[in-house]
Amino acid sequence: MVPANISVRPMNRLGLIQTHLSSAMSYHTRQIGAKNTLDYKVYIEDENHNVVSPFHDIPLYANAEKTILNMIVEVPRWTNAKLEISKEQPFNPIIQDTKKGKLRFVRNCFPHKGYIHNYGAFPQTWEDPNSVHPETKAAGDNDPLDVCEIGEAVGYTGQVKQVKVLGVMALLDEGETDWKIIAIDVKDPHASKVNDIEDVERHFPGLLRATNEWFRIYKIPDGKPENQFAFSGECKNKKYALDVIRECAEAFDRLQADKAADSKGIALENSTLGNAHTVKPAIASANPLPDAPIDGSIDKWFYIAGTSV
Repeated sequence: MVPANISVRPMNRLGLIQTHLSSAMSYHTRQIGAKNTLDYKVYIEDENHNVVSPFHDIPLYANAEKTILNMIVEVPRWTNAKLEISKEQPFNPIIQDTKKGKLRFVRNCFPHKGYIHNYGAFPQTWEDPNSVHPETKAAGDNDPLDVCEIGEAVGYTGQVKQVKVLGVMALLDEGETDWKIIAIDVKDPHASKVNDIEDVERHFPGLLRATNEWFRIYKIPDGKPENQFAFSGECKNKKYALDVIRECAEAFDRLQADKAADSKGIALENSTLGNAHTVKPAIASANPLPDAPIDGSIDKWFYIAGTSV
């Protein structure tokens, strides 16, 4: 069992304490199966070891002022397995993505090793595929809002990190808007020094350029073209990012209220929201197994023209 994360006070969208949850909540992981296999699942548990959905149950905001947010870590920095919250499975475990029945990994695009940030998502957010953003001119990608956490500590899959928001990039992925929020763990030694996007370049020089480059090229080794960005790749500031988060939180509320035009097959089961989808989870007990071996080709380096070193 991975150690529990730090306690947070769960908040609803208005920043008030949710009375149907305890006043302080810590989260744990429940692993089933071996990493690098099709059977691998990581569920999130509350402090009473009840399974909760990382998509629906964990509150977006971790304080009443809405200055600290909860982030679910899917992929730890420097790793290659493409792990993500499963929208389709009840209680939304974190699983490894597949294509044509095979597990997906991102390649090492020199000089970048695997994912270059702790990569994950904000709970209780949804990028609505029925809504076209007025500036990106593309609809949402039907996923929770993605987060790139830039602090120095490497996270673990299923970790609930408390972060503050710094900015946002707008990736255009196969015609869909795929926002990438830039954030930092509030416990990071640099957290007090970075409060907006210009602070990132000052204290983490080159990181935003590397982030843009990584998202632009990481699919090329798999035979796909470069990814494109809205705003010519510019990273928008904190205010813009908070507006994106608010819009995606409102879209999530519509989804939960069954007012979305099309839920796209999303599993809405939850433990805490007190709506028509709230049920008691029936999930298998933890059964963590040793990591399965990975094909050696996953460690291969790819050298792509136009990358910086």
